[in-house]
Amino acid sequence: MSSSTEFIVKSPWQESRAGARDIFPLVVGAIPFGIIFGTLAQGSGLSFGATLGMSVFVFAGSAQFIALGLLAAGSTLPLVVLTTVVVNLRHMLYSASLLPYVQGAPQKWKAAIGFFLADEVFAVTIRRYQQPDPSPHKHWYYLGAALAMYINWVFCTLLGLTAGQLIPNAAAWGLDFAMVATFIGMVVPYATTRPMVGAIAVAALASVLANGLPHKLGLMVAAIAGVAVGYWLETRLFSPDGEVGR
Repeated sequence: MSSSTEFIVKSPWQESRAGARDIFPLVVGAIPFGIIFGTLAQGSGLSFGATLGMSVFVFAGSAQFIALGLLAAGSTLPLVVLTTVVVNLRHMLYSASLLPYVQGAPQKWKAAIGFFLADEVFAVTIRRYQQPDPSPHKHWYYLGAALAMYINWVFCTLLGLTAGQLIPNAAAWGLDFAMVATFIGMVVPYATTRPMVGAIAVAALASVLANGLPHKLGLMVAAIAGVAVGYWLETRLFSPDGEVGR
C-alpha cells in the first residue's frame, strides 16, 4: 500500500458548488443587511439607480453603509473617500494573505479575485487555498463563493429598494444585527494568538469609546488602533507563534 496521500481532484464545477455551499451561512447573514441598505439609501437622498449601481460596482457592504451615512450627514466628498479608504485598508491584509496562491494566476483571474474580495469571501476561501491538496481549480471555489455572495447582495439591495419601502421604519427592527453577528462569527476562529486577541480587544474598546465622534470617525479610530496594537504585539512583544519574545 502506498504511504502517500492521494487526493481526488475536483472539477471546476465541483469546486464552484463547494464554494457556494460553504459560504451559504454567511449569505443568509447578509440578507437583512442588504435589504436594510436598499431601504435606507433612497431615504438618504440616493436615487434608485445610484443605490443599485453602488451595490453592483462597489460591492462593499460596510463601506457602502458608511458612505451612505456620511452623505446623509452632508459630509464633504474628500471625507467620504478618506473614511471608506481607511475602513477598507483591511483588504490589503486580505490581499497579502492571498498573494502566494494567486500570484501565478492569469490576469483575468486576478481581476476577478480582486473585485469580488469581501470579508465573507475571504474568510471562506482562504481556508480552501490553505488546504494541502494540489487541486488546480481552487480559483473556481473562490468564484463560486464570491458569486453567491455578490448575487445575494445585489438582489437584496433591489429587494430593499422595492419591497423594503413597504416595511414601515425597517431600520428600527434591528435586522442589521444579523451582519454584526456574522462578522463576529468570522473573526472568532482567527483569534488563535495573543496578538490577534489583543488587536480585536483594542479595536472593540476603541469603537465603544470613540462612538460619539462625528462623521463615523470612531470607526476609523478603532480600525487604526486595532491594527497598530496588533502589529506592535506581533513584532515587538510576541514572536510569530505567539510566544513572549525576549
